Amino acid sequence: MEKFPVINLANINGEEKKATLEQIEDACQNWGFFELVNHGIPHELLDRVERLTKEHYRKCMEKRFNEAVGSKGLERVQDELKDMDWESTFFMRHLPTSNISEIPDLTEEYRDAMKEFAEKLEKLAEELLDMLCENLGLEKGYLKRAFYGSRGPNFGTKVANYPACPKPELVKGLRAHTDAGGIILLLQDDKVSGLQLLKDGQWVDVPPMRHSIVVNLGDQIEVISNGKYKSVEHRVIARSNGTRMSVASFYNPGSDAVIYPAPPLLEREAKEAEIVYPKFVFEDYMKLYATLKFQPKEPRFQAFNALNSS
Repeated sequence: MEKFPVINLANINGEEKKATLEQIEDACQNWGFFELVNHGIPHELLDRVERLTKEHYRKCMEKRFNEAVGSKGLERVQDELKDMDWESTFFMRHLPTSNISEIPDLTEEYRDAMKEFAEKLEKLAEELLDMLCENLGLEKGYLKRAFYGSRGPNFGTKVANYPACPKPELVKGLRAHTDAGGIILLLQDDKVSGLQLLKDGQWVDVPPMRHSIVVNLGDQIEVISNGKYKSVEHRVIARSNGTRMSVASFYNPGSDAVIYPAPPLLEREAKEAEIVYPKFVFEDYMKLYATLKFQPKEPRFQAFNALNSS
């Protein structure tokens, strides 16, 4: 198996720019995932977010999770559970408006750390979108504008913990799916693994690495790139020992943004491109995705193509 792509952004604005962009291009075309080091987010901030996320889980979420497991009798299950995930989660929104101050049980220190982290991630996400634009031959800012809608992008963070599971062979931490949105930036546990992606028909581990940010592409990038870049199926496997932390931030189009393949790509690739992806309003795509998240993405695209042609 080829080595999972780890990309060093230290010299992205210097003499290594061309080589770094080539690595990103290869990762986008062949993996849909890559891991960033020297990404510009201070290690101290990453350590603080990790510490506070784990503290919050232990103080506020762990008991609730164990009670839920007990109430459903999951410890006595003998057959594979295909309709649930072994995870404890909550969601915070940053853009277009933040709800961090409204989420109960968060300490002020945790709120402040997540606000600071979100600002850094937003900047990194927009820098990465421009790197994708450069690789795709689109003008700088094209993807950010495509995502903008009338109120700017949707940007939020799913904070998840995957507790130790007594029967990991019977349940997934998170079932296999592609991400519906744009570009996803993940701070994951550097000790407990579990995230896997599907490559060439095989499940491949995304290696835990201290202070790295894992990036993956969502369905909207696949549509705008007209399939040059693909969103990739991934899952979290349950583990019998250790709780895995995951802080995944989703930089997505605005709800009313109209998403469609970039016209310059269609013109340039008219002869090569067999598939033309659909045009839709992002919010409509999300409504469909909510009912079909754990099913293949192709029928979602086909549904909008059928709507557009009727």
